Amino acid sequence: MNAGSPLGADLSNGATPPKIPRRAALFDMDRTLLRRESASLYVRYQRDIGEASLGDLMQALYWVGQYTLGILDMESVAKKVVLQLRGMPETVMAARCDDFFSQYLEEHITDEGRLAVRRHQAAGEVCAIVTGASPYLSWPLAHRLGIEHVVATEFEIENGIFTGRAEAPLCLAEGKVVRAERLAKKLDFKLEDAIFYTDSISDLPLLERVAERVIVNPDPRLRRVAERRGWRIERW
Repeated sequence: MNAGSPLGADLSNGATPPKIPRRAALFDMDRTLLRRESASLYVRYQRDIGEASLGDLMQALYWVGQYTLGILDMESVAKKVVLQLRGMPETVMAARCDDFFSQYLEEHITDEGRLAVRRHQAAGEVCAIVTGASPYLSWPLAHRLGIEHVVATEFEIENGIFTGRAEAPLCLAEGKVVRAERLAKKLDFKLEDAIFYTDSISDLPLLERVAERVIVNPDPRLRRVAERRGWRIERW
């Protein structure tokens, strides 16, 4: 045995040392890294700049109520929202979301979320935001927290213009697992070894794939599941 090798492997003949698998920490965005959900705040922003009505805001708040109860049909809502973007240049959306983040979202970043990200980064782990929101909303948060990877719902674009359709699968429920798997393959980690932080029952498929779950600010349905299964629950 080679005493100089921590794994006891004899590397004197130039053999490649055993490869240590990377571990990943995956974070949902709304009500996890952020105290609030971004959708209704974005409608408030639109209303403040004259692009949304009071009715639009009330509709968004209704959806938020359903989301809080864990009963929102997120895929149906997402498709309706994406359809409203038809004809908008991608550059306009990106600029608006940067402005929106600095004015409405940044103040809602959770201190506990910041600390968790730093802890995983210090351990050399891959950190990624995995969210049903758009990349235009989630990348500004990723940049602020120093997170290098985002898995989100992607919008179809032709010649720099949104078509009003989302690319399949939406980053929701089982679709979130599919998209997270793509990231895992790209970055050489396994979902089965990862840790995932989230608040929503819609993320149960991904929660059931990872090694460790941290349930943050859970909706009532997810809280019941977490308590029954003995998953860690935190309030951020």
